[in-house]
Amino acid sequence: MTVIISHSDCLLHNSNIQHPECPERLSVISKALSSADLKTDLCYEEAPLATYEQLYRVHDKKYIDYLFHSTPKEGFVYLDPDTIMSTHTFSASLRAAGAVVKAVDLLISNQATSSFCNVRPPGHHAERNRAMGFCFFNNIAVGVAHALNAHKLNRIAIIDFDVHRGNGTEAIFFNNKKVLICSIYEDHLYPFDSPKKAKNIINIPLLPGATSREFRSEITQHGLKKISVFKPQMIFFSAGFDGHIQDTISNLNLTEWDYLWLTQQIKQIAQIHSQGQMISVLEGGYALASLGQCVLAHVKGLMGNLNFLNLG
Repeated sequence: MTVIISHSDCLLHNSNIQHPECPERLSVISKALSSADLKTDLCYEEAPLATYEQLYRVHDKKYIDYLFHSTPKEGFVYLDPDTIMSTHTFSASLRAAGAVVKAVDLLISNQATSSFCNVRPPGHHAERNRAMGFCFFNNIAVGVAHALNAHKLNRIAIIDFDVHRGNGTEAIFFNNKKVLICSIYEDHLYPFDSPKKAKNIINIPLLPGATSREFRSEITQHGLKKISVFKPQMIFFSAGFDGHIQDTISNLNLTEWDYLWLTQQIKQIAQIHSQGQMISVLEGGYALASLGQCVLAHVKGLMGNLNFLNLG
């Protein structure tokens, strides 16, 4: 069973009317999933609020307090030019992080084998004490830390295929032997810093203009074997779909079939080492015309729909 976790609070976070990270992102995903007639294979759960204890594992207390006190009663507060708080941002961020915690608990208790967290704001740019890149709490890091601490897992892999490198996740788990991070991203794009080099980080930069061929070749050559050798007990995706050919925020030329292909490859590893357990968390993806179909392909890959996997 695959569980979709979301919450209406995540629709209320609003940066401004022109911002690409808009509430409609969740709506087009929900519509694509509901119209695909997957009701017998999917279940839906509401995201709880992440607790402060869960947040403290990856964020500084002063930073969490800073976000809470920065929440405006009306209007907007700019933490940086791209990362903007509104009245409902803090509660939406708690739900986004809480969704990943709930996904971990559901998989550990064998109530689901995979999960997609349809949440916003995204999280993989958020560092221990810094909001950036549309992100406030590092949702996936909160979930991974919960799996490590509350459930005592020892080997977790994070596959980050957002077109922007997940600097926050890398910083939080830098040199952590229990966490392997495989990051696939467009080179020389935001966050514009140097990729961290550590034994637990696999960086797979793609040149601007890269197509399906380069995407699949680079992952096959530099990522899949290393992930399998690590023998992860649970696998997480930072699922950013902004490398799609229709998404103007990047220069890659990927399609929904590439996201399906990657999910299928990782699922094969999960079936060997982690009882098929995979958790995916929405990061980027801003072309509303294609985002729903990209997520649908990814979710079907999580489910292991063989008829769908044979296409593309």
